[in-house]
Parts: sequence; structure tokens; C-alpha cells
Amino acid sequence: MGRTVQGYARSDPPPGRTAEAAQRTAAVVERVRALGNVLAGALAIDVDGTDLQTLKRAPRRAPPTGSPADLEAHPGPVWDAFVPHSPRRFRWWGADRRFARRLADAEDRFAEAIERHRAAEENRRERVARALRDQVEQQRRLDEATSEQHARVDAYQRAVEGRDRAAVTKYFQKALDRVAEPLDFPRRRRVGYVPESTLLAVEWELPGVDVIPAEASYLYDRSKEAVVAVPRPSQEMRLLYQQLVAQLALRALHLVFGSDRYGVVDTVVFNGMVESVDLPTGQTVRPCLITLRATKEQFQALVLDQLDPVACVRHYFSAEVSRHPEELQPVEPVLEFDLADPRAIEPVDVISELDSRPNLLELSPDAFEHLVQNLLTRMGLDTRLFRRGNDGGIDCVAYDQRPITGGKFVVQAKLWTRTVPPSAVRDLFGTVVDAGATRGILITTSGFGPSSYQFAAGKPLQLIDGTALLALCHHHNIPARIIPRAS
Repeated sequence: MGRTVQGYARSDPPPGRTAEAAQRTAAVVERVRALGNVLAGALAIDVDGTDLQTLKRAPRRAPPTGSPADLEAHPGPVWDAFVPHSPRRFRWWGADRRFARRLADAEDRFAEAIERHRAAEENRRERVARALRDQVEQQRRLDEATSEQHARVDAYQRAVEGRDRAAVTKYFQKALDRVAEPLDFPRRRRVGYVPESTLLAVEWELPGVDVIPAEASYLYDRSKEAVVAVPRPSQEMRLLYQQLVAQLALRALHLVFGSDRYGVVDTVVFNGMVESVDLPTGQTVRPCLITLRATKEQFQALVLDQLDPVACVRHYFSAEVSRHPEELQPVEPVLEFDLADPRAIEPVDVISELDSRPNLLELSPDAFEHLVQNLLTRMGLDTRLFRRGNDGGIDCVAYDQRPITGGKFVVQAKLWTRTVPPSAVRDLFGTVVDAGATRGILITTSGFGPSSYQFAAGKPLQLIDGTALLALCHHHNIPARIIPRAS
């Protein structure tokens, strides 16, 4: 055994350093465990959408405005307090005259007291009446304000139930903003509602890869006489991060569908973004590291506390997940948030006859196809229209010359006001296969149902509803609006 120093062998690590290494290792293990329980933690909390009626303020009572002392009448003067004592039985000469004077003086003072009391009581009653009028007026204003606030809440609820774009967006934005993020994750999130497709687009800020501990454990290095970190393998870092990102996506779906008290969302698009610095350029970038589209029917079939998050989002929801998040390798969102952002879609003006933008629903089918071709051309695609009746289900072919992401796109344009049926989406997919195209794009002035989105999941299909179409037109400086014809 080697020489000892302060009671331990020189070849053995100092007990304090051993304990330090163990404590730091335990902290890393606990951090990884917490990251792996993000979804479980969310499931432990009941999610119930806000009942908008609970936003109504309780009626308030106006406080008394007068003095409490004025509420009761003051007692009047009593003669017994003024009457002088009568002369004694044996009285001096002139006592009767003096008593008579005192009695007359007492009567005068009593009369004056009665008059002062009458005037004081009259003033008191006026103050009480004035205070009561002020209280009634204040109560009227309070009741009016309460009634107006209740009316606003009722109007807000009707707008949400009526699937108003701005109201539903506001409802879910507030619902998600109230949710606390675990482990100091970013809190930035945006939502946009697409009423044509009863779809809610969610853009969620993800923590960076550095949220995963780069250290797998700690040990005492005898040669350095220091506690050193054992690096975590890069493959393990990547897998842990993908697991976390998948959990956050499922957690977001859980929160959205759980908050849908009024049944206005049938489909959710989730885009998980991360803000970081691109090392080659030093610029701030926000790549999308995960994107998926889920219908309510799909989500309700899940057993969230028994599934594997990564397998679920990839194979069940056909999610695109970055293969190399540590390199900020992005994926293409199934729906760009800007195409659902209500701020990009101008609301219909009540005096719409003053709006010079063309109403797409008033175009002829041929004119609408030309507008779509113009839009795709402005987006940088080479396009060619097909003649009606000889198109084989194709209205337009667009070619993207970019490598990897480019190719031949077949396009169908549907000038409709009703929801596009799933059969049209299935037909488009058949056309894509028959034409040997890279992708099929279906553009409509209306919307799509959850069955269409469910069929399109994992297939080279892009569905552009009326909201997305208007956003694209706005982005590419094509004046357009969609105003349903009066029935």
C-alpha cells in the first residue's frame, strides 16, 4: 500500500472529489431523466379549454357615498332640558318675576333649538337624498359597464363558436400562452386559425440541442487530480434531442386538442422552430426541425403514456424530423406558418364594395387557372397550362429547377366554395403517380377536411386552401380577396 496522506492512500482518489464526481453525475442523470419525462409531466395535468362565460365579471355594488352618521335622524330638543327650576316653597321677594323671565328665556332658547334641529334635519335629509342619487348613478354606470363586458364576452364566444378566424386564433393563443414551459424552455409560440379547413397552425419555439447535457458522467482523474467530464457520444445527443422534440410536438397536440372546448379545430399543423446562430455566417437563423399534421381523430386514438414519441410522430403522423439537429439541418414545413397567419390575411371589409381587389369567387374557372399560373410563375416556377377536357386531371404543370427539392409538379385549381372532398385529393395522388411527377398541388378557394389531410400525410401532396392562397397572393403582390356570394 502506498504512502498515506491525511489518512488515505495516495493512489486512491480523495473522498471529497469522489463525492463531487458522483454528485455531478447524478445531476446529469437527473437532467436527462427530466428531459425524458416532458410528455409525461404534461399528461399529469388536466387540460380543459377556457369556458368563456367565466370571463364575465361579477356584478359590483356601488359603495355608499354619504356619511354613515347621516343615515339616522338626530333626536330633537327636549323641553325638560330647557325648563328652569321653579322657585322654592319659601322664596324671596321678586322670585316669581325672575322665574318668569327665566321661563320666557328658556322658551325662546327651546324654540331656537327646535328651529336649528329642523334646519339640520332638512340638510341631513338632503345629503342622504343626494348621496342616494349619487349611489344610484354610480350603480347604473357599474351595471352598464358589467352589461357591456358581458356582451363582449358573449360576442367573443359566438365568434369562436362561429369559427371566426381572429376570435379562434385569439382563444388558442391565450390558451397556449398560459401554459408554463418546463425546464426553462423558450416560451415563444404563435397560432393561426384557418376556418376554411378548421385547421390550427402552431409555430412552437424549441430549445436548442445544447439543452441535452454534453456530459454523460463525471469521474476523478488521478493524473490531473481533478474531476473531469466524460463526453456524451454525438449519436446519443442526437437521439435524446429527437426524443425531446417529438415529446414537445405531442405535448403541443395534447394542449391544443385538450383546449378545444368549442370543437372548432379538426386538424393541427405543428412546426417546431429553434433560434440559433449559423456558425459559418454568424447570422441568427430559425430552422424548422420538426413538422407534422395531425387530425383530432388520429390524436384521440393515441395512448400517450405508452407510446414511443419518435416512432409516433414519424410513422403515425408522417412527421419530418431533422436528421441532424445539431447542424441545424431544417425540414420543409408541411404548411408554412405565414400561410395561416391571420395577420397576412386581410379581413373582409363591411364596405367591401370600396375594395378594388378582385373577388376570386367571381372569376371564371379559366380566369382562376390563369391566376394560379401567374402566382406560380411569380414564385419562380416554370408553368404550362393545359386545355380543359384534355388535361387528364391536370390544370397546370409547374417545373422547379432547383436540385434536390425541385422537380415536376402537377397542379389542380378548384374554384369552389364548399369543402374539397377527400376523393379529389385521392384523384390528385393518382395523377401524380400516372404523370411521374415529383409532387401534386391542389389549390382551392375553399378548404379541406381532416380526411383529406389524413390521406395526404406522408405523400408528395400539398394542399393549399383559401387562406393559404390569399397569403401567397399577398406575398407575391397579387391583389385578391375571397368573399362568398350572398345566398
